[in-house]
Amino acid sequence: MTQMRIAYVINSVEGGGAAQPVPAITQVMRDYGAEVRVFALTPQDRRGLPAMVEAGLNPLVRESGKGDHFAASRWLRHQLTEWGATHIWTSLSRATILGLLLGPKLGLPVISWQHAAFLKPWNRRLLRLLSSRALLWVGDSYSVTQLTKERLKVSDDRLTCWPIFAADPDMPQASSWREGEVLRIGSLGRLHPVKGYDVLIEALALMKASGFASPIPFEISIAGDGAERAALQAQAEQAGITNIHFIGYVDQPRAFLASLHLYLQPSRSEGFCIGAHEAMAAGLPVIASSVGELPWSIDTGRTGALVPPNDAQQLASALQDMLRDPNQLAAMGQTARNVMLKRYSQEKFAATGTAILDHIRRETA
Repeated sequence: MTQMRIAYVINSVEGGGAAQPVPAITQVMRDYGAEVRVFALTPQDRRGLPAMVEAGLNPLVRESGKGDHFAASRWLRHQLTEWGATHIWTSLSRATILGLLLGPKLGLPVISWQHAAFLKPWNRRLLRLLSSRALLWVGDSYSVTQLTKERLKVSDDRLTCWPIFAADPDMPQASSWREGEVLRIGSLGRLHPVKGYDVLIEALALMKASGFASPIPFEISIAGDGAERAALQAQAEQAGITNIHFIGYVDQPRAFLASLHLYLQPSRSEGFCIGAHEAMAAGLPVIASSVGELPWSIDTGRTGALVPPNDAQQLASALQDMLRDPNQLAAMGQTARNVMLKRYSQEKFAATGTAILDHIRRETA
């Protein structure tokens, strides 16, 4: 039986997002007997690169930008041919579009991840036009799988779901809040409008304007970089919010999560949202917008709270409810952790990936 040589094509090796699970996904492929190499179309901030190198993926990174698509296509074609790929596995829109254009020309089957709940209009049109070229579409969550079916018109026999998250039982656990402590609240995410941190600041301003007096002091830390940082800081300053801090990128996100008592995800749009799921695996209750996979994972009153996206008033109300009874947080967080370990076990993650690879091998035999 010929060994599968899977070219895992990604947009970049920036930190966070879909780049972080790449070592876990490719380990399933290698355990199956495939040889895997990562090909990145642009470096971006390179923060996802060390984990891929450590995993032995020998990533090949194209040293160029995001807009030179013809040059990127030529580079990728050359690398795939030189390496001797038997399959192309793509992740995110740019990589997927180039993979779907090149795969048929090179006689290579293409398997395409879908991660995003939101697609730029032009990317959406292109992906729909090219969708029949993929051997298989893989949604990284149940919500994105359904969106892929609807917006790309992919038939059920060419569509499957592989939740992108495997909960680690060795994940450092958050400590319970104790009387007299400052309640530590946090979020992991790019400083981008889609993450809704402006909505969070508006919610804090509403709480202040309403005269809400928290029974305990609390601090909010946002871990992440992005172009919106200056605007968000200015918004907080103008609103007189002094207990929200933009601490920048953290290279130890698990340690950051373990330092918290409560996690916030006020996003306008999400796919799977790894940050919120990692927070639950760390034993944190989560207040989140009801978008993407989050409504399926969060049980209001049991593991956290769901609020409508872009609704500062509802977010303020949910946060006030948590602050009024901080002793509930530890039990909610433990329930959240138990749910994550059961629903997203590493065994289920590996079994799902193995079944997908079995399907690919049968279809390409």
